[in-house]
Amino acid sequence: MKYTAVRSYRAVHRLTARLEAGLAELQRRPDRGDISITTVIIWVAAVTGALVIAGTIAAVIARYNGNLNGI
Repeated sequence: MKYTAVRSYRAVHRLTARLEAGLAELQRRPDRGDISITTVIIWVAAVTGALVIAGTIAAVIARYNGNLNGI
């Protein structure tokens, strides 16, 4: 607790320097490589497909749970 002020100052200084560096990079290179809408559509389709497959597997297991006991 003795050096709390010094540590706080260092943390604020590091965060400020990082923020300034990020803003300078943004001004120097405005195209940051943002995710395109196509990538978002592909990810949404993949996650939806995975959820549908998982739901189908869960439904089949729930329906045939009694028949699967011997396996």
